Parts: sequence; C-alpha cells; structure tokens
Amino acid sequence: MDRRTLLCGLLALTACGTAAPTRRPGVGSARPGDRIAGLGDVPVGSGALVDVAGNGQLLLVRPSDAVVRAFNPACPHQGTTVNPPAAGAITCPTHRSTFDPASGAVLSGPSPRGLEEVPVVVSGGDVLLS
Repeated sequence: MDRRTLLCGLLALTACGTAAPTRRPGVGSARPGDRIAGLGDVPVGSGALVDVAGNGQLLLVRPSDAVVRAFNPACPHQGTTVNPPAAGAITCPTHRSTFDPASGAVLSGPSPRGLEEVPVVVSGGDVLLS
C-alpha cells in the first residue's frame, strides 16, 4: 500500500468517526425510551404538537384513552407543520391537504403521501419514543 492510499483511508475513517449522528425527522436528537410528553398533555379524541429534544417536533394523536400515535408533523407536500386533528382530520394550513388521524394516510389535497408515523409507546402516564 502506498503512502497516498494510506492517508486517504485514514482521512475517510476520521471523517466517519466525527460525523454528526443521524437524526430522524420529527424527533430531533431524542432516542428510544426518551419521554416525549405526559399522557395528560394529549387530549382524548384529538391531539397536540409537542416539542422534542434537539429541535424536533411531533404530532401526537390520542384516539382513545390509552392509545397514542405519533407523526412527523411536516406535510409531505411542502413541509408545512400540520394542525392537530379537528373535525376528524389532520389538516395542512398551507394547501389544505387532509390526513387520517388514525393512520396518517392522505385523505385529500395535493400531498403525494401520508404523514410519516413515528413509533411511540404509552408507559404509565408518559408517552415514550419507541
């Protein structure tokens, strides 16, 4: 192995070791097991936008007392933050795409796909990133 190949390899390894950690959309720098919200922060039959560690934000939807689903609140059409569910739908305020609160699937509008679901679990009185 020549000196140039060795130096290029070392530089590549150094760059890989210092790269920023991968961030999942919506969760900022939160990790599995991190508390996202209290169960009481999410109204039954509706939802709430919550701030997450590391400049993330999630839309939490609570269809029943013990069930919470989470979605990346960025509309797939142009990235606008969607509103929590009202009148049975999640709505994007920019171009009025609507999404199913139970699944995040697109119901109408220009959005090319549904909202990205983020796995969460309810543990005691907390909503945790899964």
